[in-house]
Order: sequence, then C-alpha cells, then structure tokens
Amino acid sequence: MQDERGGSSSPVGGIDRLVAIMARLRDPVGGCAWDAAQDFASIAPYTIEEAYEVADAIARHDMADLKDELGDLLLQVIFHSRIAEEAGHFALADVATAIIDKMERRHPHIFGDTPDGGHHLWEQIKAEERAGKGASGALDGVAIGLPALLRAEKLQKRAARTGFDWPDGAGPRAKVIEEIAEIDAASAAEREGEIGDLLFSVVNWARHLGVDPEAALRATNAKFEARFAAMEAQAGDGFAGLDLDAKEALWRIAKSLESKA
Repeated sequence: MQDERGGSSSPVGGIDRLVAIMARLRDPVGGCAWDAAQDFASIAPYTIEEAYEVADAIARHDMADLKDELGDLLLQVIFHSRIAEEAGHFALADVATAIIDKMERRHPHIFGDTPDGGHHLWEQIKAEERAGKGASGALDGVAIGLPALLRAEKLQKRAARTGFDWPDGAGPRAKVIEEIAEIDAASAAEREGEIGDLLFSVVNWARHLGVDPEAALRATNAKFEARFAAMEAQAGDGFAGLDLDAKEALWRIAKSLESKA
C-alpha cells in the first residue's frame, strides 16, 4: 500500500523490510562482509555519530535531511538488535516492547489510574527503575558515553536532588574564578586535571543560570565557523599569510556584518 507520494503508508511494513535487509547483510554466507563482521562495540561510534547528525539536521531546520538522518539512526537500532538476536539476547520486537512498557510505566497519569498531574512522578519512577537494576547510588546509571558537558550536567543534577548543590549561582561563579587561579598555579602535569575542574565548574554555573551548556557551546561553535568563513571570504587566498593584527581586523568586520544581518 502506498501513499500519495509513492511511499509505503505502513511504517510496520517498512521496518519489517529493513529488518529483512539487515538480516541479509549479516548473513555469513551471502551477506556483506563488512556488515557481518561488526559487533556492538564496532558500530557504537556510528550510532553516536548518527544521533548527532539528527541533531544537526534539526538545528538547520532541514526536514528532508532530518528524514534521512532519522532513517540512518533507525538502521543503527536495527543493526544492534540484529546482532543481539543472533547471539540469543533479544530481538527488535523485545526492544519495542521494553520502551512501550517503560513509557506506559512512566506516564501513569495517561495510561494508568493516577490523577492528572501524575507527570511529577517521572523522576521517582526512574529512580525506582534504577534501583530495580541494582543501582543504589544517586549517580548510578549516567551513561559514560554521553558528551562530557552533557554528562557533567546530568551528574550535577543528580547530586542536586540529594541536596548537594549551591543555593544560587554565586557559588559556582566563585568556583570558576577559583579554578582559573588554580590553573595559573598548576604544573604542566596538573593542568589537564585543573582544566577539567574549570569546565565542570562552568557547566555548574550554566546550570544555575538556566543555560544548557551543550547547546550554548554548539551555538558558539556555529558562530565561530560563520565568522571565520566570512574572514576567509574577505581576505581571499591570502588569508593564511596575514599577520594576527590583520586577521583580528577581519574578525571585527565579520562580527559587525553579523550584527547587521
């Protein structure tokens, strides 16, 4: 069955076909040698990369690209599920059942008999789930593979729920200044650790200011890229040969043009 654009109107049928394609690619006899050789660890970097590419398409408001990138991310889910099925752990249907059960469990105000407003139980239910998996500490279960800024924020939020937190933004701000002084006084061997402490403190300060540090840094990266490209466009092929003062002048011009856009 097709919709008016010529595509399948059944997402289930499409997923079944994708599952079959992955099974064929993984076939040790007639499949793709590369796909058949992969395991969880070897494709994990691709899974992370695809998630970032989804986020990038969203940031660019490119819906055509978002459709493609979501497909790439879906393929990663099916890839992992196929590897697990071959090893006798679980299949794609089990993955779907697990998330269905989780979403219904975490929304008792929608799917259960909890009165409206039951959404406030979300964190309590998640904590109970972690405890059921044997996680006893408040910081247990924060994924190690998360981007460092995002993981720092999650660790801080978990700690804050136990009461271990500054009462306002003044504390983390002072800590940022303290960490800068410690970097200045650090030996070469100590600098990496002190820089890490500074970044962790900046994330904490951002959290208290209500700023998403990961989103803030992504925005600044994009701004830097745009300004640098404008500098190169102004200077032409001779950009690399310019001295720092000339490049700084181009930077100021690029910045002023940006504010007028």
